[in-house]
Parts: sequence; structure tokens; C-alpha cells
Amino acid sequence: MRDDVGLLELVGTRRSAGRLLDTAPDDAEVERLVGLAMTAPDHAYLRPWRLVLIRDGARGDLGDALAQASGNPAQALKPLRAPLLIAIVLCPQQHPKVPEWEQLAAAVGVVTTLGLLMHAAGWATNWRTGPHLDARPVREVLRLADGERALGFLYTGRPDAEDGRGPRPQPDPAAHLSTLGRDDRLVNGSPGVVR
Repeated sequence: MRDDVGLLELVGTRRSAGRLLDTAPDDAEVERLVGLAMTAPDHAYLRPWRLVLIRDGARGDLGDALAQASGNPAQALKPLRAPLLIAIVLCPQQHPKVPEWEQLAAAVGVVTTLGLLMHAAGWATNWRTGPHLDARPVREVLRLADGERALGFLYTGRPDAEDGRGPRPQPDPAAHLSTLGRDDRLVNGSPGVVR
């Protein structure tokens, strides 16, 4: 297996950041990394998504919209937790062969790949969502068109080496794998539950 740049280790060490320091990639670096992330699978190359960079005072505008949508003034502080937020917007299109769920999968693939690329470039990210993504004040500040949907924000910045989080817990891949045609495999050791 080819691993010239430590790709396996890179993927294995990525995790969502707990705290971010107050520096972030500039627009040119973000554009370069987004260009690379666009290699993620995208049936019919629809590019059914767009990304909105939110920096500086625009974070306050988003915070005000979240506070208004929630009725909770403390929500205004959330966007200030990172120097850069990247809003993920799904822009579904009518297509005879690509249903909306596939377009959502394409958007998620781009953002997942972008998170890995940010990690490779020395940045940290955390994909945050919340109950107010579709509220009118948030839609207005993000300038969402009819039919568009915010999928969350990729909080981005310099990783805080002292955020107290250890390595990512290691999952058991065998618990999520099966082979079609085999009926002797138990899931989680439970008799009668076969995959």
C-alpha cells in the first residue's frame, strides 16, 4: 500500500478540535484546500453545495442571528469560538439520475475531505450544527436562497495543544463489517443477530 506522505497516520490522528486558537488559514489557502477537496465523489459533477467563509465581524453578525433565532443572548458568543467559520450550504438541483440524498452525500464528502486537508495543513476543525440552522435570521445572514439548506459550520483555526483531549478513541471496525453470503457472523456477540 502506498503511503508516501503518511496518509494513513494523518487520517488516524484527525479529530474534532475542542478549542481553537485565534489564527486561521487565509482565503488563498482555503481556496487551494477546497479545490483539492472537490475530488470527493460527486455524481454528475453537480457541485450541489457552496461554502461561505465567516471571519472577523461577520462572526458577530452570525452570532446575533443565532441569538435572535434562539431567544438566548448567549448564542451570540458561539461563532466567536473560532477565527474562521465555514458555513456548509446544500444547494440541491433537479437531476434525473442524482436524487437529493446523493447530492447531500456529495456535500458531506467535500466537507469531510476538507477537514482532513485542513488537518494535513496544520489546522484544526470542528463541524458544528444546531437547531437554528434553518431559522429565518440565520438564513438571512447566510443569504440562503429558496431550496438551499445550511448543514452547519466548520469551525477552523490553529489547534490548541493544551485543550486536554487525548487521541481519538479507536473504534472496532469488525463491528461494522460483514460479508454478503456469510451467515455465521454475529454482530456484537448477540446470538441470532446476523449480518
